[in-house]
Amino acid sequence: MSDIGFMQGRLSDMVDGMIQAFPWSEWQEEFPRAQGIGLTAMEWTLDHDRLYENPLMTAMGQTEIGNLCQNHSISIPSLTGDCFMQAPFWKESGAERDSLKEDFISIVDACEAVGIKHIVVPLVDNGSIVNPEQEDVLVEFLRNLSDDLASRKMCVVFESDFEPENLLRFMDRLDASVFGINYDIGNSAAMGFDAKQELSVYGHRILNVHVKDRLLGGTTVPLKTGAADFTNAFKALERCGYSGNFILQTARAKDGEHAKALEYYKDLVVNWLGEN
Repeated sequence: MSDIGFMQGRLSDMVDGMIQAFPWSEWQEEFPRAQGIGLTAMEWTLDHDRLYENPLMTAMGQTEIGNLCQNHSISIPSLTGDCFMQAPFWKESGAERDSLKEDFISIVDACEAVGIKHIVVPLVDNGSIVNPEQEDVLVEFLRNLSDDLASRKMCVVFESDFEPENLLRFMDRLDASVFGINYDIGNSAAMGFDAKQELSVYGHRILNVHVKDRLLGGTTVPLKTGAADFTNAFKALERCGYSGNFILQTARAKDGEHAKALEYYKDLVVNWLGEN
């Protein structure tokens, strides 16, 4: 059964004008706010800046997260690792690469401690793979982690800027029981992809979905005001048997009414799911 969740930070004011960042001053308050509008899942966000200060990465913080989840009926099934995009080990070398790989393993440990099963690795923007050597570094590292991830019942899911056929080629290098795709409806629309066509190529590997709208070749905008064809996208997801979560990674409320905006977006997703 799919849960409709939200990207952590969407129920808080923006941090330094960024559309997405860990909400340091309000993160605890997002749990009751989510419960109040009927959201049952949160996707944690983790930045490279102050990585080991994030409550996810501390024993005390993990305990507090568990209590908040229990008290407000919120699950945290997934994590978006913006830290991997901000400091991609596959673009570094030597001691810096080794250090970032150690960070990755520490993040896996922390996710297991709070029950996070899906770790989203964004291969976009600064994390975009630009040559075969970078891809090989990433694939080799993850293959070596494959058995450990499987034993923890955890998966790594990729958000990428690959063309559909190239994304499937990349995914075919990795074990389908441990590695999957994060399908971002808005990002695909911004790149001009047709949902029915692209999901016919790699839909069987999708493990997580971000609900977002973007202008063609442009930025994030409120749902139904950009290039995304949500009816087509939800039908394509249903056609390929997707039954995972739908995470609202939506445009920010300019009037500060964050909960009101997310409740509206949640209702849109309920309607789109009901059409299938």
